[in-house]
Amino acid sequence: MTKIDLTTRLGSLQLKNPVLTASGTYGFGEEYKAFYDPSLLGAITVKGITPLPRRGNPAPRVAETPSGMLNAVGLENPGLEAFLATHLPKLEKLNTPVIVNISGFSLDDYRLLAASMPEDSCIAALEVNISCPNIKGGGLAFGTDPRSAEEVLKITRRHTRLPLIAKLSPNVTDIVVMAKAVENGGADIISLINTLLGMRIDLKTGRPVLGNIMGGLSGPAVLPVAVRMVYQVYQAVKLPIIGMGGISSWQDAVEFMLAGAAAVGVGTANFVNPMAPLEILRGLETYCREQGYGAVREIVGLAHR
Repeated sequence: MTKIDLTTRLGSLQLKNPVLTASGTYGFGEEYKAFYDPSLLGAITVKGITPLPRRGNPAPRVAETPSGMLNAVGLENPGLEAFLATHLPKLEKLNTPVIVNISGFSLDDYRLLAASMPEDSCIAALEVNISCPNIKGGGLAFGTDPRSAEEVLKITRRHTRLPLIAKLSPNVTDIVVMAKAVENGGADIISLINTLLGMRIDLKTGRPVLGNIMGGLSGPAVLPVAVRMVYQVYQAVKLPIIGMGGISSWQDAVEFMLAGAAAVGVGTANFVNPMAPLEILRGLETYCREQGYGAVREIVGLAHR
């Protein structure tokens, strides 16, 4: 059987394969060890970290929708100090590159988070979250204004040598403008998309279903929007792209890579099928073999021919 080269490069980041997990859907990695060895993936992206612990939004925080789900978790996390003391030592034992998602409410928050992440650890990159749609203040505000987004990346870049991944929001008028802004700010990689802003109303109570009223829509329903944005950004900037948004099968992953993604992030599908990332990885390999490609990177951007 022909061996397929599954390695992929994201700027200076060399990964064994292009299948990653999306932040907020994979905990701190240990939660999935009962299903498979996380080191089989290209990298894992852990839950978003803020400087101080956060309890998150009031319940209910999750609601089902046709072909997807809404979440308004609100960046619940143990905070920077607990992450470094408790979770990072455990992540070191997983033997896989770790991407840490950092989220802030001010430029100082991003500066602190970037400066505090050890560069001589399993942390392979920082994903700068400027696009969370279900927190009040910060987050989405940075991710919808190009000048603010550029400034966040600049301040983060000054305080770490780790590769920076800018996570972009789809809740903007022009995704290309935002991509160029973070490129100018010093991002090394772009990940897109984060969730779309949405809500549901309970017909019995007449009230919004989510305690936060609005939340982020993810799952298969957002896939066409995500593929379109990856396609546009690939044409506009020179940075490598991690594509995400509704990926639940290898066919979805191939579509993203044809649009221009050098790697893919599996998110909501983890809740439905914990084995989804490995199934997608095997499917990518089979697709390349059947189509006559010797390396998975050969399919990146082919839709632009």
